[in-house]
Amino acid sequence: MAEDLNIVLGAKNDQYRSLIPQISALISGETDEIANMANVCAALKEQFNFFWVGFYLVKNDELVLGPFQGPVACSRIQKGKGVCGSSWKQEEILIVPDVDAFPGHIACSSASKSEIVIPMIRNGLVIGVLDVDSDELNSFDQSDAVNLSTILELITFKS
Repeated sequence: MAEDLNIVLGAKNDQYRSLIPQISALISGETDEIANMANVCAALKEQFNFFWVGFYLVKNDELVLGPFQGPVACSRIQKGKGVCGSSWKQEEILIVPDVDAFPGHIACSSASKSEIVIPMIRNGLVIGVLDVDSDELNSFDQSDAVNLSTILELITFKS
């Protein structure tokens, strides 16, 4: 079944307001989390043209690369390392305006300039993270944190 997004231009919140119900409809009825994560990545990449968007999933006490859109990426990240590992360890959203200023940043791509990472929490445990990178400084704010968290809830609480 082919799906097309209705891409909305303009203010970031307006874009999210249009995209969230489309993602909800896109993943409704699909029980496979990997398939849903893949479509979420594609939808976010298509709507916002983020440099990189993807998931890392907790497996054997490390983050392992999951579905993503963008250039090749680091395959594994240790807990507490880099922005993703730090978000996992702290169990909180991290917004990094300049990745070069983040202590211990893991540079999977030198083109990445800013980043937001949102942990996926189910039953009190982090099961993965959503990682979004921009090739521009200071691309993410609280609006992204709130809206991306809403999108994650569509996946995280389905099972």
